Amino acid sequence: MATEIPVRSEGDVVVVAPEGELDAVTSPGLADVLDGLLAADPPWRGVVIDLSLVTFCDSRCIGVLVSAYRQARDEGVGLAVAAPQRSVLRLFVIAGIDQVLRIEEDTGHAVETVLA
Repeated sequence: MATEIPVRSEGDVVVVAPEGELDAVTSPGLADVLDGLLAADPPWRGVVIDLSLVTFCDSRCIGVLVSAYRQARDEGVGLAVAAPQRSVLRLFVIAGIDQVLRIEEDTGHAVETVLA
């Protein structure tokens, strides 16, 4: 059974807030949400992925985030990750995606970043 991923708007920015584990089973749901948001017409000015409630992220999750980054870049939409837990941030650093994705300490900073 698919879990619905909370989505809210903050002005011209949409915040996606998955919870729990993002793995081979759950990451496709996040990909679907992000694909839909990034294909919106008119487009959002920015997308923030709030990972504060994500306890685990595997390589499939990283693939989804990198794919969303590329799609956002191609569409001219700002994209940032907000508030990853320490274990998730550690994986991002090991995988090197902290050099690609904008990662902010909280959602407020991430919203500002994607609008800048």
